[in-house]
Amino acid sequence: MKIATDWTEYQLLATAAGEKLERIGGYTFLRPDPQVIWNTDKPIKSKVDAKYTRTLNKSGGWEFSKNMPQSLIISRKNVKFLIKPMSFKHICLFPEQAVNWDIMTDLIKNSGRKIKLLNLFAYTGAASVECALAGAEVTHVDAAKSMVEIAKENARLNKVDNIRFIVDDCAKFVEREIRRGNFYDAIIMDPPSFGRGPKGETWKIEEDIFAFVKLCARVLSKNPLFVLINSYTTGLQPSVMGNILNAILPGGITECYEVGLPTNEKGIVLPCGCSAIKTFKEDK
Repeated sequence: MKIATDWTEYQLLATAAGEKLERIGGYTFLRPDPQVIWNTDKPIKSKVDAKYTRTLNKSGGWEFSKNMPQSLIISRKNVKFLIKPMSFKHICLFPEQAVNWDIMTDLIKNSGRKIKLLNLFAYTGAASVECALAGAEVTHVDAAKSMVEIAKENARLNKVDNIRFIVDDCAKFVEREIRRGNFYDAIIMDPPSFGRGPKGETWKIEEDIFAFVKLCARVLSKNPLFVLINSYTTGLQPSVMGNILNAILPGGITECYEVGLPTNEKGIVLPCGCSAIKTFKEDK
């Protein structure tokens, strides 16, 4: 497991009984986490600045203290991120992904060339901003306009102007890029477990991810740098994604791993999904 240990404005304080307690930019957040199926000796305190509660029909909502702002900004290694509680319990940032940001930015900086990067299912753009700051020319694609608007705000916060933002279905966008003859040196994807398109199309990661990665391979340049798949799908092992990369993309070196966050509790690390990255030897 790779653990994101270098945050100063984010801290995972406690985990118990299906919930996690976080300190983010000086405020405390309590929200559900499906991985937390354990209990601890010290129960999580209930008086917090922001608390997300689920109802019996599995919907939910936030309750805020009177001092809690609607949004805030935190930073890591001088990169700024917008934090905004959303109706589906997310906060517009996945802090555990810092481990992947560091891997990708090191690869980009050490490549010695201009990297064209495609970020699919790109959400609020933390990876897009990190890679753009490292020097990549980034194309950011997500089907949710509201998420892309937040990604644009993250770019503005960091004075980044080398990101092209696209609101579109990821598969349809890749198909058009194939027809246009456009290629990318690096591809990131963070596909959902399940999704439904505007015309009733369904996405199930177990059924569709292999064909999607195979489609994306067709826009990979002749001198690629890396391809990274990240997933939060429960039960999907890192090696599964690694096997997909190896089956579709010859050569290179594949690394598969869980990503996680440290807690203030002795011996407890919160697992937060998994990743697989294939890197390729540079053609100088």
